[in-house]
Order: sequence, then structure tokens, then C-alpha cells
Amino acid sequence: MFEFKPDYEESKQRIDAFWDRELIDRPVVQFLLPKPPEQWVPLPTSDHATSASRWLDAEYQAELTLATFSNLEFLGDTLPVAFPNLGPELFSAFYGCPIHFGDFGTSWTDPILEDWADASDLEFDEDDFYLRRLHEITDALLEVGDGKFITGMTDWHPGGDAIAAFRDPANLAMDMILHLDEVEALLVRLEADYFRIYDVFYEKLRAAGQPISTWTTLVCDCKYYVPSNDFSIMISTEMFEDVFLPGIIRECQFLDRSIYHLDGPGALRHLDALLAIEELDALQWVFGAGNEGFHRWVDVYRRTQAAGKGIQVMCTFDEVRQVMDTLDPRGLFLSVSEVPSRKAAEAMLADLGKWSAGSVF
Repeated sequence: MFEFKPDYEESKQRIDAFWDRELIDRPVVQFLLPKPPEQWVPLPTSDHATSASRWLDAEYQAELTLATFSNLEFLGDTLPVAFPNLGPELFSAFYGCPIHFGDFGTSWTDPILEDWADASDLEFDEDDFYLRRLHEITDALLEVGDGKFITGMTDWHPGGDAIAAFRDPANLAMDMILHLDEVEALLVRLEADYFRIYDVFYEKLRAAGQPISTWTTLVCDCKYYVPSNDFSIMISTEMFEDVFLPGIIRECQFLDRSIYHLDGPGALRHLDALLAIEELDALQWVFGAGNEGFHRWVDVYRRTQAAGKGIQVMCTFDEVRQVMDTLDPRGLFLSVSEVPSRKAAEAMLADLGKWSAGSVF
């Protein structure tokens, strides 16, 4: 189905099993592995005057993706997914937040809501400059990647994270006490806009014969995404559950498949509330820089599996044995770093297959 992933259907079956917390032959396993240097193709050169012009050049971004994927091995269940990336605060830009583009794959926005009295002026702009660019980049990826790779959804970050972009996180933390009614009313408006724009791109991708994917490179033939609320690290469990959790539940109900992005040790206090969401399929636990070490988070992974949810585990190649010693292969998605070679990768996949076959169900 895809030139860069001729065994896509096998991986798709494993991912379908992951969503159902079942197992075919082994867990879902993804890892980056470059081809030997002598097989590399050159990346397109950039003569863009600014970082912004490079980010927003749809033709260049599509050509860069094609060349980059040409230099990678897509072994295991690693998928060639390209998502049109304009940064994590793109959704807020549709309401007027200006985006700043950095040189090293990052972008950020400026807050625009200085006074809650002006909240009614925040409106989703159907003809927004960045929304038009998002369509152009998506279309360019679909054209260049036809039959070669998967084109996915952008990074949306609606809801609480969008309001944090409008206000600045520190201001929003105060708003949770001083302007709670205004926050809740804006959340309702943003939710309707998000569901609408999600459907626009869902229909575009499905009409082009694409499975649905995004920056977390799972796939689904139905509505899939990664709910999140990175702002939640700044508030109590009571405040999170009263104000933001209902919207996260509705997002999971809107989607057919979902994996929640839980970011940072400070957000772990919300774990139980998230695991209690019936419609949530899985959890992505991101421990963050300085918190590495699979053994430190075994309890998080076990609690997630015990709640009947799938779990994405980010570990190193050397930690895979610890994973096999402590977790259930069902509903497991391994993102493995530091894989040293193709030979080592193949041995790892074989060991995971033997482990799965020998597990007691």
C-alpha cells in the first residue's frame, strides 16, 4: 500500500489489536533507524530568507519529507507518517495568535487576550492565513506521498492549551480562580470549532485514501487523535476534573480511537481521573528530560494496564528486557530509542515475538 512500508498491513493489524488491548504476535514496536550512508539521497537545499518562509513552503516541506523518508528504514511497526507541522499552538493561531518560527523545529505564539471583556472577539477565522497554509502543506504531502507514505493530521492542541496560548499559562492559572466562568464559556466555543476543523481534515485525508494518523504514529481507519492538556500541570486535580476533564471526555467520545498525551511528572496527579474515562483507549506517558529510566515509571505503566488501557512506553534498546520482565504484551506500544543496527533491531523483534508467544493469557 505504501512504498516505504510494504508490510503496512501487518503493522496495521498489530495496531488494531493494540487499540483493543489484544495481541496478534507481539506488541507494536517503533524505532528510528537510518539506512547506511551510502544509500542516502540528498536533502533539498533551502535558500529561504527566513525560518518562517521555510516552514510555510509547502513544496519544500513535501520534498524534504520524501527525501528524509528515503533515508530511513521502516522496520517493525515504524510507519512513514508525515504530518503538516506548524507547531503545537497552531489552533490558537486560527483565532489571531501570531506564530514565531524557530530554526530548530520549534514555534510559539504570542498571547492576544489581554482582557476577558474581549473574549467575545475571539473567533475562529475560516480564511486564516495559517489555516490556508495548513491546507496547502497537507495537499502537497498528499501529492508527493501518494503511494509512498502516510499523510496525517497536524498538531491541534485545542481546549485548555489553546486558552493558555491566548492568555499565557501564568495568567490562565490566575484566571482559574478569578475568571472561571469565562474560561468555561470559552472552552465550549473552542470545542465546537475543534470538532468542526478536525472533520474537515478527516474528510480530506480519508478522501485521499489515507488512514488517520498524526505526530503519534499510530493509525486508524476511523477518527483518531491524541487528546492532551499540558496546562494541567499547573492546577489541582479538583480543578482539572471540574473544568477540563468533561471536555476531554467529550473529545474521547467524538473520536473512535484516542491515546491521551500525559506530559511530565507534575501531571501524574491526574492519572486516575484519565484512566477512568471509559472511551479513552490508551495513555502516552512522556516523562520528560531528566526523568529518564524505564524502571522509574513501571508503576505508571502497570496502573494503566490494570485499568484496561493501552500504554505507550518510551524506552531505550537496552531497557526492552526490563519491559518484558514487568509488563503485559497486550495493549503495549513500544517506542524504542538507541537501536544500534538493523541486526540488533531484528533480534529485538524476534525476542519480543518469543516473549509474547510465551506469555500466559
